[in-house]
Amino acid sequence: MTQTADQTLAIIVPAYNEEDAIPVFLRVMTPVFDDIRASGLTPRLVFVNDGSRDATVQAIAAADWPVDVQLLCLSRNFGKEAALTAGLAHVDDDAVVVMDADLQDPPELIAQMIAHWRKGAKVVLGRRTDRSEDGPLKRKSAQWFYRLHNQISSIEIPYNVGDFRLMDRRVVEAVNQLPENRRFMKGIFAWVGFEPVFIDYKRERRSVGRSKFSGWKLWRFAVEGITSFSEVPLIMWTYLGALISMLAFLYASYIVISTLIFGADTPGYASMITVVLFLGGIQVLGIGILGEYLGRVYSEVKRRPSFVIAEDLHIPARGGSDDG
Repeated sequence: MTQTADQTLAIIVPAYNEEDAIPVFLRVMTPVFDDIRASGLTPRLVFVNDGSRDATVQAIAAADWPVDVQLLCLSRNFGKEAALTAGLAHVDDDAVVVMDADLQDPPELIAQMIAHWRKGAKVVLGRRTDRSEDGPLKRKSAQWFYRLHNQISSIEIPYNVGDFRLMDRRVVEAVNQLPENRRFMKGIFAWVGFEPVFIDYKRERRSVGRSKFSGWKLWRFAVEGITSFSEVPLIMWTYLGALISMLAFLYASYIVISTLIFGADTPGYASMITVVLFLGGIQVLGIGILGEYLGRVYSEVKRRPSFVIAEDLHIPARGGSDDG
């Protein structure tokens, strides 16, 4: 990447009830802004307030930021994927970094990301090599998700890669061209392509507060990812139905032959009810999977936007200059 004058870097930060995290975020990011300037880029922050119910907006507005801040306030809580979509749709910078306000992803790596971008990389991904700060269930479930998704989808999501990344302007434009309103951003980032460069790091504990993702939300997030980029759950029912039909035919043939040879016997109630319940459960499960995909179609054909902007605020750097 050839360095030119007045190149800018936008750092997109989704925020939902992050009032306590904002002062810590400011303290940690201040020297990072200096590193970004030293690399020849002018940094700016783009906060996306995702319908916070605390004083997140007031905390952002009151802080003494050493860079210009754009604060996008969504009209309600649309979810992190929609907040990321809103942020990406409202930037026109040369490069974009996506990160969380909880500082679990070390912002010190942004300078390394910029260095790779300068060398021509269009996408630089932060990859977690140590997730010991996450609970064992979360680590194991994340491992299962990545493995299952990549086995049944034509789009491979890099293992242990979250939203923390740097993207070139060309990549951001490609992401913004995708029209779906139910957006699984990890899959979308992978779908647009571009050879990534990885930077490995240890995932830290949250600076303040607790995760906004419950077990149910993580489960729905996984289902959303699989149904967004794989038709295998639908296709498998064709083969499962064929297998059950074949087994039923073989069993019926056994009953006919057994009756002809040994005569009729009284069928067992237990075996009959077991088969009926099994087939009933299979049918209900199949209808449920159809419902997941039909729900996505129902949502998409309405063409509702992924987000609604209530306010688009500009907070100038302290002293009116990025130099603070």
